[in-house]
Amino acid sequence: MTATERARELAVVAARAASDRKAQEIIALDVSDQLVLTDIFLIASGTNERQVSAIVDAVEEAMHKAGSKAIRREGISEARWALLDFGDVVVHVQHAEDRVYYALERLWKDCPEIELPEDAQGGGDTAEFGGTDTDAAIHLDPELRQ
Repeated sequence: MTATERARELAVVAARAASDRKAQEIIALDVSDQLVLTDIFLIASGTNERQVSAIVDAVEEAMHKAGSKAIRREGISEARWALLDFGDVVVHVQHAEDRVYYALERLWKDCPEIELPEDAQGGGDTAEFGGTDTDAAIHLDPELRQ
C-alpha cells in the first residue's frame, strides 16, 4: 500500500509552508506500509526555538486553508520537537540539534522517500529567525537515509 494522493498533496502543502519559513532538510517519507495510523511523515528542521515555532504556525495555517486541521499537537510550547498530526500526514518539526540526535531518517530508513517539489525542500537564509548564514544549515549525512 502506498500513501494516498490526498496525503501526498497535503504533504506538499505542509512542506511548502515549512520551506517558506526557511526550514532545513525537509523530507517526506511514505510510512503507509509500516503504520496503519498515517501515510506520510514530513520532517523539517529549524535552527532555533523561534524558527521551529514559526514553521509550526505556518504549517498549521497552510494545512487549515487546505481543509485539514491538526488532530493532535505535541511539543509546541518547548519548540524543540513539535509534532502535528493531521491524520494522513504527521509533521515533525525539530530543532536542528535534536534532528541529528534522534535521526528519524535512520529509524524509518526502510520507508521510501517522497519526492517534493523544489520549492518545498527547504533551505535558505535563517537570519530573520536568529540564525546565521554560516552556521544555520544542517546537512544530514546521506548514510542516515540508508
